[in-house]
Amino acid sequence: MAQWDKLRQLPIAYRQQLHELYDRDALPMDVRHYLAPWIEKQEWQRAARDHAFAMVLFQVLLENLDIQHSRFVQEESFLLQHNIRRYKQNFQRYVDDPCALATTILWFLEKEKEILESAELAEKVQLLQVEPEAMETSSQQDLERKLAGLRNEVQCMEHTIICLEEQQDEFDFKFQTQKLEAVVDEARKKEQIKALQLLVNKLNNCRKSTLSGLNDILDRIQDIIDVLVKKELVEWQRRQQKACIGAPDNVCLDQLEKWFSCVAVCLFQVWEFLTKLEELVGKVSYENDPVKAQNPTLQKRVDTLLRDLLKSSFVVETQPSMPQGKGSLVLRTNVQFSVKARLLVKPLVVFITLKTNFQYRRFNVLGTKIKALNMAESTNGGMVADFRHLTLKEQKSGGGGKGVSDISLSVTEELHIIYFNTVFELKGFSVELQASTLPVVIISNSSQQQSAWASVLWFNMLSQDAKDVMFFVNTPAATWPQFGEMLSWQFLSATKRGLDDTQLEMIANKLFGKKPNYDSCTVPWSKFTKENTPDTFWVWFDGILMMVKTYLEDLWRDGLIMGFVTKGKEKSLLKKKKRGTFLLRFSESVIGGITFSWVEITVTGEPDVKTVQPFTKVDLSQIPFHEIIRNFQILEAENVPENPLLYLYPDTPKDKAFGKYYTEKSGEDSPYIKYIKTKLVFVSKENTLEARSPMPSDMAQGEGLEPMNGLCGEAAEQDGDPYPLTPPLESYDPDPMMNGSVEDPEPPQDLLMYLNNPNLFDNDLLQDDQSLPDFSLQGFNCLLPQSCGSFP
Repeated sequence: MAQWDKLRQLPIAYRQQLHELYDRDALPMDVRHYLAPWIEKQEWQRAARDHAFAMVLFQVLLENLDIQHSRFVQEESFLLQHNIRRYKQNFQRYVDDPCALATTILWFLEKEKEILESAELAEKVQLLQVEPEAMETSSQQDLERKLAGLRNEVQCMEHTIICLEEQQDEFDFKFQTQKLEAVVDEARKKEQIKALQLLVNKLNNCRKSTLSGLNDILDRIQDIIDVLVKKELVEWQRRQQKACIGAPDNVCLDQLEKWFSCVAVCLFQVWEFLTKLEELVGKVSYENDPVKAQNPTLQKRVDTLLRDLLKSSFVVETQPSMPQGKGSLVLRTNVQFSVKARLLVKPLVVFITLKTNFQYRRFNVLGTKIKALNMAESTNGGMVADFRHLTLKEQKSGGGGKGVSDISLSVTEELHIIYFNTVFELKGFSVELQASTLPVVIISNSSQQQSAWASVLWFNMLSQDAKDVMFFVNTPAATWPQFGEMLSWQFLSATKRGLDDTQLEMIANKLFGKKPNYDSCTVPWSKFTKENTPDTFWVWFDGILMMVKTYLEDLWRDGLIMGFVTKGKEKSLLKKKKRGTFLLRFSESVIGGITFSWVEITVTGEPDVKTVQPFTKVDLSQIPFHEIIRNFQILEAENVPENPLLYLYPDTPKDKAFGKYYTEKSGEDSPYIKYIKTKLVFVSKENTLEARSPMPSDMAQGEGLEPMNGLCGEAAEQDGDPYPLTPPLESYDPDPMMNGSVEDPEPPQDLLMYLNNPNLFDNDLLQDDQSLPDFSLQGFNCLLPQSCGSFP
């Protein structure tokens, strides 16, 4: 297939490149189209070197245009007649230099081949099923087209500069020859002067055209830089902010680097074109030379565009983070951290210097603070400076180490910025560059990490100004859509599964009460983490998150944990299901607690929902939660153990839902047999249990059934007399700065959880949702597990 026919069948993106290539008069697309077979058969490379052969092809080209014109006359194609006649007239300028025409046609054919090769490579990649890049937006596709057009314009300008130099050399040669001849004949002398004047006029017109073309290229570059700096880079910076707090946004810089580098290369080429024009003017100039008048202005414009582009191309690719930190942007004194800067163009090696700006307290940065930008430390070939093994040490002298601000904020609300400085130098061009990190929170104790991460979440969720270190002086509130999305990101980044709409609605219900729509609701910073109680919303939520990440990630990712569901909703769901249906939810009052509830059918045929006390990290560190569900048992009056958990809501058989997680050994061979016998045997003996008044516990709020005096586990089989339990559950205040779930005190050795005979309880113990006390952001009850005491 002919080359032109292949080009016409390309996808639209590549045909657009073809249109941009022929968006000029050097070789009109009409001529290329109608004379395609003839043009592709000729030896243009030979013609570019052989004047006689080039003249033959030039004459044949004009004859073919005449033939084409006659055909259009017969077809009465008036517009095409006009165009072909005009094209033939334009080609007459090559009558004295047919090699230039051959060079021009050869250049266009080579550019066509490049477009074809690019399209063929893309097709091969697709056939090989190489993982595709993220789908480009329409604006990015438009930017790609603009960059392709820019590259073509610059390449055409390179050809134009070559032709301009050849014209100037021709004029200079004839002018110098005329000076040496010393012609006496006035008529001949006038004729020579007239010929030289024509050459000067031609050279002047060519210089004007070249300068106009350079101006057009700079207009294109200005437009592209505006898109890159004011749109694409700003969007990347916002994506990076969100990615730092768990959003699944793409923060890869490879595409931006490709765009920035392309524009930088084109600008430096224009810079070289202007230098070449200065060189040509130094050899040949004349009165009203347009290059002398316009070149300084163009040079200044190129310098400005280069400076703007390069200043924006220096960014922080990887924000500061500690190896064992909760997330990026939280740094601890005397603990190593790393940070990586990147230049989105690839010049010669330049050196980066790290500097700091501390608005509040002052710190010394220890470690290597000067590094060279290089590609060796990059996994993708980028120009990076990877600062590792840095540490911060607080200054204690000079006013107690305070910074320039007198504003009183908590340590975890103080924001600090780390800066990187360098000087870009290439081909005589120099510009100072600076990049800055997102604001970091600096702590001195691990107990502050949870609160510091809350500050990082709030800032990057809401702030559009990445350098606003005074953000917490007047902290804005978050709308519910922003807040809910941020909460979901925490689970998504930790477990690869976010929160669904139902779970988010439960959280919103607890924060704002029942509403038809929560979009207009707002959460103030003080409600999130600053209330004057140890157990804020963030402490409760983070406790659940840490528990899930540490012990329940697989179950959560598989969707087996309903998690965030109110007690009232739980009861209404289970009452509609068959006996043994159960669901798993997070405790609303025990930090880092998870429980399960199931439905029983009473002797009267009524559904009755039962709940156990929450399991915490104390339990889950000893036995996996799926093994708790597998081995949970109740001993009825006949001493026949029974597991009441049969179907995971809505109707999945328990073993089908959790079976793939079970340990191979069971029964007496189970590695968890000790825990199972002492803590998972729940006793229900109608004749040996005595009811006693409810105790202040999580169960009293509907978390579970009230503990009663009775016998537990194997001891019940050996001694028929009831044995008194240990005293009621006690509450304690957790450390609000704990990283993860609250640390429970060491449990008693014979810790037992048990279920009482439902016949001995009031059926309304688990009340309707309306009468249950709402979850309070002012505090939570943190419960100790119940002990059965010891046996004689």
